Amino acid sequence: MSASPPDRGGRARGTDGAGTAVRTVVCVTCGRTNRVPAAAEGSPRCGNCRAPLPWIAEAGDADFGEVAEQASLPVLVDLWAAWCGPCRQVTPALEQVAEDRAGRLKLVKVDIDKSPVLARRFEVQAVPTLLVLDHGRPIARRTGAAPANALRRWVDESLPTSHGPADPASRRPS
Repeated sequence: MSASPPDRGGRARGTDGAGTAVRTVVCVTCGRTNRVPAAAEGSPRCGNCRAPLPWIAEAGDADFGEVAEQASLPVLVDLWAAWCGPCRQVTPALEQVAEDRAGRLKLVKVDIDKSPVLARRFEVQAVPTLLVLDHGRPIARRTGAAPANALRRWVDESLPTSHGPADPASRRPS
């Protein structure tokens, strides 16, 4: 695997040799390193302890359908741009939400400058623009950066009830 330098949390990105993007994720439960592909059936689990792993992927015009729309989990789409300060500020909060909702949500990041077709399709007029997709259909939309707790609340309110929040204190089904 040719990997780029690790991002926040020790995750590295690369490909699996077949062109499929792969991210390396360390399990918070047992510490084992796992390879998580951008697109796959089901949701990622640790190969050692079977704990759910956060699913964070990047997609563009060419692979958005496979990575985001065909996902078996609800997808939080981050439409962002490298030149956008608020986009860079919200990234750690979005990754935290994905980690907190491991096994229940997939985070897909789309650089609108590299993916103009998706930017037009989702009528992006400001970045960051966040979408929640369920079976490929947008069910919620939000523009602008926010702290992790506000994003977590928005995601939980937006998720279909069959994928409810990970908080066991919640009365919504999980």
